[in-house]
Amino acid sequence: MPNGDNWQGDVLRDLRGASGPPAAGTGGPPASVPPAPPSAAQASGTERIPAPTQPPAPAPTPTPAPAAQQAPAPRQAPTPQQTPAPPRPRRPSAPDSRAVVDSVLSGTARRPQRGEPVAVRVTRAVRRIVSSSAAREVAELTRTAEALQQPVTTGRQIAVTSIRGGAGKTTVAALLGTAYAHYRQDPVLLVEADPALGSLPLRLGAETLRWTTADLADIVEPQMSLLDVTGYLVQLPENAWLLPGSQGQIGAMLDTSAYERVMVALRRYFGVTVVDCETLPAEVARVALSASQARVLAAPATLDGVTSTYAVLQWMQGLPRHMIDGTVVVLSSTVARPGIDVEAAAEKLRSTGAGVHVLPYDRHLAAGGVLRTELLGRPTRLAATRLAAEVFQLSQKRR
Repeated sequence: MPNGDNWQGDVLRDLRGASGPPAAGTGGPPASVPPAPPSAAQASGTERIPAPTQPPAPAPTPTPAPAAQQAPAPRQAPTPQQTPAPPRPRRPSAPDSRAVVDSVLSGTARRPQRGEPVAVRVTRAVRRIVSSSAAREVAELTRTAEALQQPVTTGRQIAVTSIRGGAGKTTVAALLGTAYAHYRQDPVLLVEADPALGSLPLRLGAETLRWTTADLADIVEPQMSLLDVTGYLVQLPENAWLLPGSQGQIGAMLDTSAYERVMVALRRYFGVTVVDCETLPAEVARVALSASQARVLAAPATLDGVTSTYAVLQWMQGLPRHMIDGTVVVLSSTVARPGIDVEAAAEKLRSTGAGVHVLPYDRHLAAGGVLRTELLGRPTRLAATRLAAEVFQLSQKRR
């Protein structure tokens, strides 16, 4: 068995064989003296008196080998040198959640009302019973639903903007996102790219906010899964998600580089993304319009709203042709009786090459609270569904 204190002698003995003498100084047992050859007298048969026997000399004490001659201690096999991983960027600290509506103001809201009065709803129901319009309406809704449910190979991004505030762009963005989430099976994302106290979270019924678009620009990474990404978003009904632009406070404006990082990273997770942009001519809004596959310009059904929107469409005519071809104008009536001929204004805007949809007056939308589709008037629901289908089809034409 190997001797841990004298491993050199064990190795040499194994190499030379068990019968061979070990090397001197190895600490093994002393070598036996070989017998001397017979003398001449012995060979001739003459017997000689043997010399007196002396006690054998004591075996020499083995001396340890000098330190210079000792074999070095066995070395362990070197481990392969691993290249240190590059330091990961430091993620921002988690912000505190904030309520969308302050508790002081939450009690001021009245009970939401339906978009149409009772008399109007009853009259329409009677007309549908006595006429054949119900079958045509069902057929149209079926075609619209089929258009909204078309599969996509890459995520579609739809930008919604306006020439000034109060034009209804956030309302239009909420209607589009709600329609896509209702008809489609893949996840739908609504992004608020307007950090200046945007009202998209309020319109969509979000209760609290935490992470914003600017925060996610420093967090999102290519290896993240959908589950990782949605942990930073606000979950909405029907497989929809919201990325707010702010926490209800005036803060730093969103820059174009942060917006581009977020949109490029999130595109592969969601089938459709609706972006509520800043008003034109803000830089982020222009970047969003050029990068999206379809564009929506919200305009109030007023003389100044139509005039400013017509000027924007004329400017877009000087851009590549797909910009104006992939643009839809939404004329929203903020009062029951607008001060212009809405149909005539729509025809004038269509002459630029853009599509035009009219969103009728709706008391529920005009109240400015949480959007509840079951309270919308029937004309408003139909108009919003047709708008969503046309915008989605336009986005499919642009890769």
